[in-house]
Formats: sequence, C-alpha cells, structure tokens
Amino acid sequence: MSLVMIFDALLIFSMLTLGWMSIFSLSLFRCIVFFVCLGLLAAIAWGQLGAFDVAIAEAAIGAGITGALLLAAWNRIRPHRTKAIEPNVTNAKKSQKDTREHV
Repeated sequence: MSLVMIFDALLIFSMLTLGWMSIFSLSLFRCIVFFVCLGLLAAIAWGQLGAFDVAIAEAAIGAGITGALLLAAWNRIRPHRTKAIEPNVTNAKKSQKDTREHV
C-alpha cells in the first residue's frame, strides 16, 4: 500500500465520520462546526482528484460562506441569557432594558 492510498482511505473515513457527526450530533453548534470541517475535507478530496477549481470553490463557498451564515443564524436563534436580579437589593430599579425579553 502506498502512502497516497493510505491518505485517501483516511480522507474517506474522516469524511464519512464527519458527515455522520454533523447529522447526529446533539448540539447545534457542534453540527455547524462538523459541517464546516466536512467542507474543508471535501475541498482536500477535490484537490486529490485534480479538480483544483472545484476545490477552491468548495473551500470558499461550502466551508467559508455557508459556515459563516450558519453560525450567524445559530447566533440569532439561540436563547439569550438575561441578567439575574439580586433579591437582597431593596432599592433596585428595574429598567425596561432589564425586563424586556430578547427575541
């Protein structure tokens, strides 16, 4: 077995593992990170096949732009934590900023 075949087998196994993990992971953030890593490995696979223009497009669009858009969407849908008001403070005034729920 040559070194190139070992690298290709490791690349295929890694892509299958990352694909499975990006679908079945419990955390949405981890799914996005695994998807971006899968896109980068797909770019390496396209480079191994000799399609360098497709590899560059996969790295730029598949991993870069799509990953950034998915992270921005995740940031907008995750629940924001509100500040806890201390019960010992008697003269604490609630501003509308503290009581307003972030959506």
